[in-house]
Amino acid sequence: MKLVPIGLLTGLLLGAILGSGQSSGLAQGPAGANYDESKVGSYTLPDPLVMENGRKVASERDWRKRREELLWLFGEHVYGHTPSGARRAKIVVAETGRDPQALGGRALRIEQTVSLAGRQERPLFHLLVLLPARQTGPVPVFLGMNYWGNQSLVDDPSIRLSTAWMRPDEEERVIDHRATEKSRGRAASRWPLDLILEQGYGVATVYYGDLFPDHPEGRAESILPLFEEREKRKGEGARWGAIGAWAWGLSRALDALARMPEVDARKVALHGHSRLGKAALWAGAQDERFALVIANESGEGGAALARRNFGETVERINTSFPHWFCGNYKSFNRRVAALPIDQHQLISLIAPRPIYIASAAEDLWADPRGEFLAGVGADPVYRLLGTEGLAVRGMPGIHEPVHSTIGYHLRAGKHDVTRYDWEQFLHFARRHLQP
Repeated sequence: MKLVPIGLLTGLLLGAILGSGQSSGLAQGPAGANYDESKVGSYTLPDPLVMENGRKVASERDWRKRREELLWLFGEHVYGHTPSGARRAKIVVAETGRDPQALGGRALRIEQTVSLAGRQERPLFHLLVLLPARQTGPVPVFLGMNYWGNQSLVDDPSIRLSTAWMRPDEEERVIDHRATEKSRGRAASRWPLDLILEQGYGVATVYYGDLFPDHPEGRAESILPLFEEREKRKGEGARWGAIGAWAWGLSRALDALARMPEVDARKVALHGHSRLGKAALWAGAQDERFALVIANESGEGGAALARRNFGETVERINTSFPHWFCGNYKSFNRRVAALPIDQHQLISLIAPRPIYIASAAEDLWADPRGEFLAGVGADPVYRLLGTEGLAVRGMPGIHEPVHSTIGYHLRAGKHDVTRYDWEQFLHFARRHLQP
């Protein structure tokens, strides 16, 4: 496999330094993590435009073959392979609620339960959709998973309260791993519905814990046994984990949205923050129906290059979250250079569809520079397929967004999703989803 030298070229490619806030970034990760750019060292990246047999990718037809290779490599070594039964699965959608005057008359609210065909006794997940009330036809939608249940987007007592397992909470919004009434609206700042709806877009969301409870023993309660018990596993090391389950669920949510006459399923923008940004990237790579993909501070295992020794590492993420990735990924904990792929190739799997990568200056744990460089590394694939790719080579400064086909911004502040982030997501969507 041909390797493209990058190493010390990093300094030439990046024109901006992350600036202040380094101490805050240091506080986000455990002691011993590297936050010194001079200690990253040299590394080489596998070329997305060279086939495994060494042949150069020179056309779109060649790229389709290379794309299949890369999908298999990421399944085999990072995220696990989606079982064939899951890929063929059919869903049943049941509407459980509808309010044409939600949010004080600003939104049409639709709630649905999505189940496997023939297995309606156990829903896969609950889908919440909020659309502009004054829509005159199908509207584009931002689809993303949430961390605290659908009721966390807005303080509305009529929205179904999640009953699924949740991570602990010190403010009684989650008690005994279950959401309480205090959880309503807790994530409203991450979903500025007023801004999104006013600009003519809808929001669709699913609680990620419906598909895989986010703890090491969550597999037994997840959707994975619904498929694995029917199949003979040929490689346990490549068995899918939580990120694979979340990504699969996002595609099933798109299936449900495609049945809604109020939604323009050709213009669904997939987005995710942090670990859910990783899931969004993997879903967008596998499912080409998503028109646009947004990864917000997705870090290690998401948009950030694995080969960079900066912030979170492959070993750290596999140790902290052993249920996220496939078993084979752990074999690269201390030999990252042996990985046959890196995250710039994951981004290239979105091509030629638009992708937006967002970082935060104080979120050094997620390696903003590594996220930007992954966009640089994917640029040749986008250009081969006839797009403008990433319009800059030097890393933009804080609040200097780039909205080319590969988009990027570096926001001031810490690990979060803010109104500024959404302003950029909406600008990017207007440019690339609408004439």
